[in-house]
Amino acid sequence: MERSAGSSRRRRRSRPVLGGTMAVVAAAALTVTGLVSTAQAADVNNARNAGFESGLANWTCAGNSGAIVSSPVHGGTSALKATPAGQDNAKCSQAVKVKPNSTYTLSSWVQGGYAYLGVSGTGTTDVSTWSPGSSTWTKLSTSFKTGANTTSVTVYTHGWYGQAAYLADDFEVTGPDGGGGEEPGPVIPGAPAGLTAGATTTSSVSLSWNAVSGATGYKVYRDGVQATTSTGTSATVTGLTADTAYQFSVSATNAAGESVKSAAVSARTAKNGTGPVTTVPKHAVTGYWQNFNNGATVQKLSDVPADYDIIAVSFADATATQGAVTFNLDTAGLNGYTDAQFRSDIKAKQAAGKNVIISIGGELGTVRVDSDASATAFANSVYALMQDYGFNGVDIDLENGLNATYMTKALRQLSAKAGPGLVLTMAPQTIDMQSTSGEYFKTALNVKDILTVVNMQYYNSGSMLGCDGKVYSQGSVDFLTALACIQLEGGLDPSQVGIGVPASTRGAGSGYVSPSIVNAALDCLAKGTNCGSFKPSKTYPSLRGAMTWSTNWDATAGFAWSKAVGPHVRSLP
Repeated sequence: MERSAGSSRRRRRSRPVLGGTMAVVAAAALTVTGLVSTAQAADVNNARNAGFESGLANWTCAGNSGAIVSSPVHGGTSALKATPAGQDNAKCSQAVKVKPNSTYTLSSWVQGGYAYLGVSGTGTTDVSTWSPGSSTWTKLSTSFKTGANTTSVTVYTHGWYGQAAYLADDFEVTGPDGGGGEEPGPVIPGAPAGLTAGATTTSSVSLSWNAVSGATGYKVYRDGVQATTSTGTSATVTGLTADTAYQFSVSATNAAGESVKSAAVSARTAKNGTGPVTTVPKHAVTGYWQNFNNGATVQKLSDVPADYDIIAVSFADATATQGAVTFNLDTAGLNGYTDAQFRSDIKAKQAAGKNVIISIGGELGTVRVDSDASATAFANSVYALMQDYGFNGVDIDLENGLNATYMTKALRQLSAKAGPGLVLTMAPQTIDMQSTSGEYFKTALNVKDILTVVNMQYYNSGSMLGCDGKVYSQGSVDFLTALACIQLEGGLDPSQVGIGVPASTRGAGSGYVSPSIVNAALDCLAKGTNCGSFKPSKTYPSLRGAMTWSTNWDATAGFAWSKAVGPHVRSLP
């Protein structure tokens, strides 16, 4: 936090001395009358990290009740938010160095629930003041005097039992310097690192970079001229010309000044009328295309029928860097299918209005995203594949565990790079979507604003609970509808829910249902017809559609699945 104007930083200074003869005369007179005294230093704010700009440094909050928030704040970019719970009144305190036999003014700005401000250990009379709660910032202030031997006091703030959380900001313990002195002012930050260019359009380029310690903002330069500013670590430069190369750099700023510019990166805007198609139909069919031979019919992408709107290329491969992925076409296993043919087929599918995405995971997948570094590695590597092959997006099919916190970060970073055209799908197992507290479900809800569809795998499952609390066995229309209901009523939009099933009896170990059962489940959810014993309390006309594993097993069965389900999905309301 920045200090208020009344307590701005002041260095120690003595009172000015009169010049020339008058100074001598005055000094003599003062000596005679016994009024000579030592020059006094100006009062300072003795609190450390008074505005919480350094998090909770120098502060202790009982029971981990305190947290730093970026809004609302009284000044600067941070404030304290503390939440009482049970017998804990959310007390946060700091030991402050003071001088003996001195008077200090204690103040703070508060908002929210009941808020107390006080000091203990003064050596004289400990004091406190309070606010019954306020929807706007309110200043609390009191004063205290230290005892003859007091060199440290404890200042504190707390709420009240059972009351709402309170906010506090801009503490001041103003008086003689107790030895800690005031905090040093900011220093000019270092230059940002990691500047990368992300998604481009015909008129814009998205940029991102690493955060710089001590920075409060950033300036973005295009060809050496400032183009925009940002308070975060990303920005989009607009107003550019199509099919034109630009140089970008970024600097970090704070109250002390501006850093040198980062290393420049180049980016070219898109050409007019080019780029992959990324429009997903209102009702869509998703199919997984196998980049390996497991006994199903080997296909080129060009062999996938037009009934499939989203084709998920299965799978990307993990690399030695945690979180990072790559893609290796299995040319030998796919009867000599070349990389050039594969890339050409992607473009042909997109020209026909289809979306081709890269799938991450699978039954044997080993990709793990459980740290900031691995989240960034995931986003960067997936985006690199999108740029290299022209994939429209990504499918998350991690069947061996998922961390919602870091996968959310990874997908947010990827979205920032890829832009609004990103196609994002997920294929969790049934156990993953039984509750909104599950990591997969939490991830889906966390990225709901950029999520295309969740195609849960209604197979290899066994019995599961439906949204009515009853147990349903896989392989029935009730299993499909009662489990889909959990997602539909758990926070996902109907357009983000699809039914995932095997394309043939050989496509999964268990859970196969005929295409007629799939179509009946779609009718039940979208129109309220053809239901089994379970009937949802309402209909979901915008239900996205269906998914199958895989287009190859569909081909093995003579495309019976896609020929039946594809037209039915397109006929939904």
